[in-house]
Parts: sequence; structure tokens; C-alpha cells
Amino acid sequence: MNLPISIPNLLTSLRILLIPILVIVFYLFPLEWRYFGSAVVFALASLTDWLDGYLARKLGQMTPFGAFLDPVADKLVVAVALVLLVEVHASAILAVPAIVIVGREIVVSSLREWMAKYSDKRSVAVSFLGKVKTTFQMFAVIFLLAGGPNLGNPVVITGYVLLYAAAILTLWSMVQYLKLAWPELASGMKNS
Repeated sequence: MNLPISIPNLLTSLRILLIPILVIVFYLFPLEWRYFGSAVVFALASLTDWLDGYLARKLGQMTPFGAFLDPVADKLVVAVALVLLVEVHASAILAVPAIVIVGREIVVSSLREWMAKYSDKRSVAVSFLGKVKTTFQMFAVIFLLAGGPNLGNPVVITGYVLLYAAAILTLWSMVQYLKLAWPELASGMKNS
């Protein structure tokens, strides 16, 4: 198997490799460093997310492999970070937006797969709304990791506000995907 090697694909692969490092830092660093350290690792992963897309476009190195791997890497790193945060915060206040974000990713990934196979609308481009959602989500996770479970910390409160904003945008973007696919989904239900 010959995988395309390019700087953007290497950066995306680095993002995946940062996931176990995030978990190790979160669980094995001394308590006073674990939150800040895991926030730094997540911030680095977020930076590679922006950089790989920018370089792929700038260098003309957009590949089918990168188009597949980039969203997978994004979803993995965010899901892992949210699981870590839900454990530490142990609160429905954080669990609800985390469930919304992870649940939406499952629904939209399934919908994209269905559309690629059965729909005339084979793909759906990432919208500006999706980019705003991702930005809110990344900063929310960085702030929540950095601040630990201290609800009196303004950084943590900001993280919660951004996470809820990301969750709302997540639901909105999911509705947009469903609206796009609904006519074909509905006709498929009638025919079955």
C-alpha cells in the first residue's frame, strides 16, 4: 500500500499521534501540570488542524487520503479530549454539550457515508458555520483542559460558554445537513 506523503498528511498523522500523548499527559503528569500540559498538547493538535488544511490548499497537495484522514483525526482528538473532560468535571453541565458534539459527529458521518453511496449530492462541503463551530470547540476544549475542574476559574467559565456555543452550532449544522439530505432520505423511506 502506497500512502501519499505530503506535509499536510504528515501534520494530520501527527494530530493522531498526539492523541495518546494527550492521554498520557492527562493521566500521568503531576496534578499541578496535567491540566496545563494536556491543554498545550490539544492546542498543538488544533494548530496542526488549521495548518494542514492551509498548506494542502497553498501547496496544491490536497489528496483523497488527506480528505479522508483529516476529519477522522479531528473527530478522534476532540472526542478523546471531551471524554477526559467529562470524567474530570463529572457533571451533566459538561456531559450534555459533549454528547451533543460527539452524537452529531456520528450522525453527520453516517449521513455523509449514505450520501456518498446513495445520493446525487455525493458530498457536502464544509461551511463557514462548520469552521466557526470548530473554532469555538477547539478554544473551549483548550480552556477547559487548562483550567481543570475549577468552576470558579474565569478560564473554565469561558470554556463552558464556548462549548455550549459550539454545541448549539453543532446542532444547527446537523440540521443543515439533514435538510440537504431529507428529500432523498424521505423518498427512500417511501420506497422501502
